[in-house]
Amino acid sequence: MRIKLFRSLPFFALLTAATGCSYYYDSKADEMVQRQMDAMVFVKGGEFIMGNPGGWDTSEDSLPPHKVKLDDFYIQKYEVTQGDFELFQSVTGYKHSNRYYQKKRDEKTERYDPELPAVTSWTDSMAFCKWLGGRSGKPVTLPTEAQWEYAARAGGRMLRYATKNGKAIAGITMADGPTPQNVGDRTPDKMLPKESGSFPPNPLGLFDMSGNVSEWVYDKYDKNYYENSPVINPIGPTEGEIFAYNGDNYRVTRGGTYQDFMLNTTVSRDKMTETLSTETSGFRCALSPSSQE
Repeated sequence: MRIKLFRSLPFFALLTAATGCSYYYDSKADEMVQRQMDAMVFVKGGEFIMGNPGGWDTSEDSLPPHKVKLDDFYIQKYEVTQGDFELFQSVTGYKHSNRYYQKKRDEKTERYDPELPAVTSWTDSMAFCKWLGGRSGKPVTLPTEAQWEYAARAGGRMLRYATKNGKAIAGITMADGPTPQNVGDRTPDKMLPKESGSFPPNPLGLFDMSGNVSEWVYDKYDKNYYENSPVINPIGPTEGEIFAYNGDNYRVTRGGTYQDFMLNTTVSRDKMTETLSTETSGFRCALSPSSQE
């Protein structure tokens, strides 16, 4: 279980209001940045078959399997928490990209507990990672989709789930979803993700890459991208699918959610518009030798 270093943002807000300065926020931000960077896990690059080589996922957009070669990189062992994201907001004045964010936060406060995974859009997640990079002086960003899958599969191994033994055992290796026995108190609107570190990590020491919250990755979304993906360090299509209503790009999310169970494989992928956030989406940052932008 990770150490809980940041708990109550409202307390910080009261303290700042009382002192009339931001020193407390800044000192906490320095501590948080160090903690986030200390949580970066080295991943040795290599070659693997990306895109559902084990037939573990039924979605068409996880096909075809294709060869990918990656350079070394780092990825965080934990999903970024709501508390750390709100501290980032307080220090920088960043406003959430989803205009309904505060309304949703007021309606379901328990989902916004500081120790749970942050509720963020792709835009918010990227803003946090880039800020973390600026404070640390390192090239921090969101992981590419290829990096995420390679890490979830512990270096591209044939692992169906990102768990210690590659198996999904309800309540032991990862969170269980609703079943006929518990559906009364585990309907999607009543369920919550777990705190980071609630279950054993995968073989690389990474937590919750299957079945907690789906995680934003860097790539734009194109259903057919796997058919044309470059072999060396792919970063997604230059032009992906667009949401016609507002012109937002669709971005890829990976890993499944706490509202499901058996479909939360290491190859499951989905899409959402980049300014949308939901209770089931979150993120972790990565560090590469060169920036992806």
